[in-house]
Amino acid sequence: MSIEINLPEMHPVSGFKLGTACAGIKLAEHKDVVIMSFPATANVAGVFTQNAFCAAPVHIAKTHLQEAQAQYFIVNTGNANAGTGEQGMADALATCEQLGKITGTGENSVLPFSTGVIGETLPVNKIISALPDALNNLSEQGWKEAAQGILTTDTCTKGASTQVSIAGEWVTITGISKGSGMIRPDMATMLGFVATDAAIEPMLLQTMLKYGADHSFNRITVDGDTSTNDSCMLVATGCSKAPLITNDDHPDYQTLLTAVTDVLEQLAKAIVLDGEGATKLINIKVKAGKTEQECQNVAYTIAHSPLVKTAFFSSDPNWGRILAAVGRSGINDFDINALEVYLDEVCLVRQGGRADDYTEARGQSVMDQDEITVTVDLQRGLAETQIWTCDLSYDYVKINAEYRT
Repeated sequence: MSIEINLPEMHPVSGFKLGTACAGIKLAEHKDVVIMSFPATANVAGVFTQNAFCAAPVHIAKTHLQEAQAQYFIVNTGNANAGTGEQGMADALATCEQLGKITGTGENSVLPFSTGVIGETLPVNKIISALPDALNNLSEQGWKEAAQGILTTDTCTKGASTQVSIAGEWVTITGISKGSGMIRPDMATMLGFVATDAAIEPMLLQTMLKYGADHSFNRITVDGDTSTNDSCMLVATGCSKAPLITNDDHPDYQTLLTAVTDVLEQLAKAIVLDGEGATKLINIKVKAGKTEQECQNVAYTIAHSPLVKTAFFSSDPNWGRILAAVGRSGINDFDINALEVYLDEVCLVRQGGRADDYTEARGQSVMDQDEITVTVDLQRGLAETQIWTCDLSYDYVKINAEYRT
């Protein structure tokens, strides 16, 4: 399968280096091991899958993040090291131990990340043999190769980068992610790595990542499946000349928060656009609900409906499927006569039925687009939310039916 390299300008982050190598874990001559390094003075934040059946590297990464000062990430594709029991834990630790030994930092300074097939033993020797090459390739310019090296069923690389001024000094935020199927993160994404050269207190960095993930990766779904390996990391190297941000009242905190969240949102949308077999990006907005949770329930019920998703794939303005999804989303005391539903600016439903000014031609003109916004106006409160999803195509079934072959 060919991979589209469609990255924007990836500004290097001072102090953050990436190196990529081929270990042949699943495919020969495939970039499948990535090492990322950063100073011992850097601060690191992480959010991880809420799946109870989480993978060995997730356990180890969370533990090491609490035990020591992280200095390295090691990422492998082709094998998730999930559903592998005690052997999986030992294998994940072995890769950390070896990288820590080579670099002289110790195994606790290494956080492991894996993605690929669940239930197969991690080929530790192949990964270890690739470590010297990856270390030799470490560079602040290594974002493109790393973006390729973390992919599995993805058809394109995913990256985002921006620069903002903080106290008159330029600060960079750059990140990459991977994900295409088994996507409803429930925290972050399949894998995401974002770095900034800003200086920010560690607890504040964790708060920033949690907010950013909740407003990006936690608002996407391809198929409603939360992975065993979801991890998203944010590293602040502190190597810029901008002053340290010490609290959320700091005048530049909001500037950095907005920029980080924007990068995360770009990466999240790229995952939806590359959903396995996806042909359309669907933005679902639910407004005027009583609570945000109520709005989310409506949005995800629409997004996870196979009938709705297949209608989008065929560009069929079958608004009855959207209406049915809203109706079964569990809203208490729901006044269906107050509901309004839109495709972009075209009103589909008003006063409990098809809008008087709706025509099939107007609906069709929207459905023929590659990007579509569905707006559901509940007219019962002030809460709102939005999520991003995609359509469901023949290729999704084919890709996942043949995933292990």
